[in-house]
Amino acid sequence: MKNLILFACSVLIAGSILLISCNRDDGSDAPPKAGIFYSIADKQVAFTSLTKRVVSWAWDFGDGETSTEANPVHVYASGGYYTVTLTGTDAAGETAVAEADIAVALTPYVLLTGGPTNTTGKKWKISSAHSSKDAFCLADDNFTVVQPIGSGMLGNVGLGIGEVYDDIFTFKFNGSYVHSPQHGGAFAGLVYTSITGKTIIKVTPTSQSFGLCYTAWTPETGATFTLNENKNLSITTVNTAGTVTTDRTYKGVSTLTFSGTEFVGFMDFTRECILQEVTDQKMRLAMFVCTTTKSYYNKPSYAVILTFEAIP
Repeated sequence: MKNLILFACSVLIAGSILLISCNRDDGSDAPPKAGIFYSIADKQVAFTSLTKRVVSWAWDFGDGETSTEANPVHVYASGGYYTVTLTGTDAAGETAVAEADIAVALTPYVLLTGGPTNTTGKKWKISSAHSSKDAFCLADDNFTVVQPIGSGMLGNVGLGIGEVYDDIFTFKFNGSYVHSPQHGGAFAGLVYTSITGKTIIKVTPTSQSFGLCYTAWTPETGATFTLNENKNLSITTVNTAGTVTTDRTYKGVSTLTFSGTEFVGFMDFTRECILQEVTDQKMRLAMFVCTTTKSYYNKPSYAVILTFEAIP
C-alpha cells in the first residue's frame, strides 16, 4: 500500500512538472516562434508562416517586394536565387525571425550568371577534374572523339600548360562579362596565335601536337556576352588535311557570343562556342579549333570540349 501511495505521488509530481513545462512553452509569457514553408511553381511561390504566438507578419521576398499577410503568394519578376525573411511579432512587441533560401525558375541564363541578386556575377574556370565528356574532337556533326581529356590533362600530366586552369570568366545577370587571366594570357589555338602574331607565353611539344598553347592576352573592358538559346549555328569546317570544306549546321543548340573579340575558355578564329550543358555548379562548352596552315587556315577542323566549374 505504501509503495502504491509513493507511485501515485510520483505520477502526480511528474504530471505537475510536465504541465508547468507546457504552460511555459505555450503560455502568453513564452517568446514567439517563426518558420517558413513554401511551394514553387515556375516564378510563383506560395508561402506559409509556421508561427506561434504571433499577431503580425512581415515578409521580405528578397527581390525588394514585401507583404504583411500571414500566408502570401508572390510572383517573382525574374528567375534566380532569393533569401526570404519572415519576421513575426507577438502582442508584446517581441519578434521571431526565420529565413529560407529559395531557387526560382532556374533558366540556363540564371544558372550561368547566378541570377539578379548576384550583383557581382558568377565566376567560372576550367575544371581540372574534367568529366567523362571532355575531349579533343573532330569538328563534325557528332563531335567524334579523337582524344579524351582526363583529370589534369592540360597541366603537368599532359599538355604542360596548367595555367589554363587558373583563368576566371565572370558572367553577370545584366549581360556584362569580365575575363580575368591569372598569368597574363589565355588558352588558345597555336595556328591562330602564330598567324595573328600574338606572343606565345607557353607551349610544349605535347600541346603543340594538339595545336594548343597559352598566349598573351589583354581582356577588353566593358565586355558583354549573349546567351543564344535554341539556335541553328552554321559553321564552315575543313578536313584535317586542310583541303575540303563542309558547311555544317548544329541545330537547336545554345551558344555564347561576346562583344568585340572577347571569348570564354579558348581563343581561336571561331569565337562563338556551344553551351552543351549548364547546372548550378558545372557547365560544358564545345569550342572550335583551327589547326591547318593551308588555304582554309581560319576554318576549324577540331573542337575542344571542356567542363567549367563555378567558383566562389
